[in-house]
Amino acid sequence: MFKKFIPVLVIIFTVFIFFWQVFFKGLMPIPADTIVGLYHPYRDSYSKEYPNGIPFKNFLTTDPVRQQYPWKKISHESLNILTFPTWNPYSFSGTPFIANFQSSFFYPLNLIGWVFSLENTWIILIILQPMLAFIFMYFFLRNLKLNEYSSFFGGLVFSFSAFFTSWLQWGNVLHSALWIPLIFLSIDKIVILKKRKVLILWILVLIFSISASIFAGHLQTAFYVILTSFLYVLFRAFRYTRKLLIILSGFVISGVIALPQLIPTINFINLSGRGVDQDYLTAEGWFIPVNHLIQFVSPDFFGNPSTLNYWGVWNYGELTAYIGIAVIILSMYVFFFKRTKEVLFFCILFIFSLVFSLPTLIAKLPFMLDIPLLSTSQPTRLILLMNLSLAILSAIGLEVILKEKKVIKILIPIFILGFIYLCLFIFTFFNLGFDIKVENILVARRNLIFPFVIFIFISMFLIALIRLEFKKIILVVIILITIFDLFRFSWKFNTFSERKYLFPQTKSINFIKDNLGVSRIATNDPRILPPNFNIIYGIYSVEGYDPLYVNEYAQLISAINRNRPDISTPFGFNRIIRVENFENPVIDLIGIKYLLSFEEIKNEKFTKVFEEGQMKIFENKDVLPKAFFVENVFSFSTNEEIIKEMFNGFDPSSEALVLNDEKFDSLSKGKVEIISYDSDEIVLKVSNDNNGFLVINDVFYPTWHATIDEKENLEIYKTNYIFRGIFIPKGDHLIKIYNNLL
Repeated sequence: MFKKFIPVLVIIFTVFIFFWQVFFKGLMPIPADTIVGLYHPYRDSYSKEYPNGIPFKNFLTTDPVRQQYPWKKISHESLNILTFPTWNPYSFSGTPFIANFQSSFFYPLNLIGWVFSLENTWIILIILQPMLAFIFMYFFLRNLKLNEYSSFFGGLVFSFSAFFTSWLQWGNVLHSALWIPLIFLSIDKIVILKKRKVLILWILVLIFSISASIFAGHLQTAFYVILTSFLYVLFRAFRYTRKLLIILSGFVISGVIALPQLIPTINFINLSGRGVDQDYLTAEGWFIPVNHLIQFVSPDFFGNPSTLNYWGVWNYGELTAYIGIAVIILSMYVFFFKRTKEVLFFCILFIFSLVFSLPTLIAKLPFMLDIPLLSTSQPTRLILLMNLSLAILSAIGLEVILKEKKVIKILIPIFILGFIYLCLFIFTFFNLGFDIKVENILVARRNLIFPFVIFIFISMFLIALIRLEFKKIILVVIILITIFDLFRFSWKFNTFSERKYLFPQTKSINFIKDNLGVSRIATNDPRILPPNFNIIYGIYSVEGYDPLYVNEYAQLISAINRNRPDISTPFGFNRIIRVENFENPVIDLIGIKYLLSFEEIKNEKFTKVFEEGQMKIFENKDVLPKAFFVENVFSFSTNEEIIKEMFNGFDPSSEALVLNDEKFDSLSKGKVEIISYDSDEIVLKVSNDNNGFLVINDVFYPTWHATIDEKENLEIYKTNYIFRGIFIPKGDHLIKIYNNLL
């Protein structure tokens, strides 16, 4: 019985070795070194110890600390108090949270957070990515009747492929991807099995796997997983009508289960500005440049961002597809000499994925036709399906080669790959007329040596596998070489950081937390407290970094930055919204109390109140409160009219511009007291001698509702272009404003 668990224990041990720095050095698999190495006020806090800044490993991998970890914090805190975090009040002056697909609040493995701290939950979730992918792929390949060694090899190269290396520390992409081999296995089991109880079990596994892929938090990856799984269903079950219907029903049920995530996300996408700032067909690195296919055989031919010598197209993590030298040889071998239906399916999948990831006419069609979802999905992520296909093909190839008698067959792919290396070496020695800097050519030549040495050893042992008798020993050697190759590749790119670097407290941050209240901050330099860092400290900001943001908020900020009522695209944000013009009085309306700066602010309404190192904090004396009454309300039929009026002597302290045909007369300014201000609920106590109009400087969104005295519903008007306004009858009232996705 114990013998059955030995492969799983070996897999766990292998993953344990990869993460040895976590277990033996106490480091975290997150690029926290970029926090203290790149940004202020952290650099100011460490300036005495590190006057030139703390060294950091890879500037390219900042997104995990700028997006995923702060979002995980919101999910983790909400999970522990059993609430649904429908709204993120800290970014973009308020923005949907669950509807932001990457928040992944509903992901089942988040339940780990009930037991562990946020830091340890993050560590476990990162480690589970290659571990589960490895285990699922192993059992899928075993179900294809491959032996333990071949199955182990296939699981290894899939879970430590370039796709898993590049996205390892994002915490959501790979959790969407890792379920695909388990989905394949479930499909195979449902097709073959006849026992009712076991069949029901695998149907449940199928439903859980598809749902988990969706809930994991990366829409594009989940789409690829589901599309590929659907094609696999047709491949496996098209002759079995009853089983086909059962499996397709499982897909439908999974979609229904995912509706709490999908419906708010679709609604958010329809209201967002995703893609308006992008010209995908001309964006550098949107497709895989043809010359970057070299990275299949030499991952660092164009250098590596971690060694600061990358000279390829932006960006490295999106373009590398390396999965090991042995995989390339074995995949070519099985394609040439073992064209079973499984081999053909995954060969076709690889070819289609490759074609649609390159800048070909057929790959550009979804963008030219503006097909929903596909037209904003970066084709380079198809590397997942390429790595998946090659992992399975190479595992089959390793299985076949064990029974091979003719060395000539394995020599053909070896000679092909050897010829490719020869051409690359010739290129790096002679440059062949290309206008490439000498230092870049030297990087390419130097980085060819290691994969070429691996190629020599792998080739020798693959030949020995055919000619010699002690095949198990040779298989182990091939696997160990591949482990060394892939682990080295991943360790070079990924960062393991000290815990103390993960969002440390500083004097200036503590000052803001103690004095900001429910107002907001802004920065005039991207090196200061980048968007979403503020989430960690519970600090509200007008800034944000997310592919999804409310389009009209982006329009307003763009108009402020241009200092004119111009809301035309492109905005120039590229997913990061920041205020750059602080002269316009509208900044008082959006609640900017503190402006963080390196330079002195000449505007008289800003007073310096704190300083730490190079960073200074200025207080806006004219900032308006979170909620306040105005005396005059003007109604408009279009937002275009409102934005023009906002730049035409508009006084936000006494006037409100409402998108409505109603008239609001005889208004007076009453008093407002904030009883509570939570992410999904605001409670206000108001008092007014006459009717009044209350302005709340949080972003308007259709899921927000209001009640008066816990009885009557009040209408929330879109006010001042993208904020909220409520008509309040005279008297003393309790106003409750709450977010409800239903």
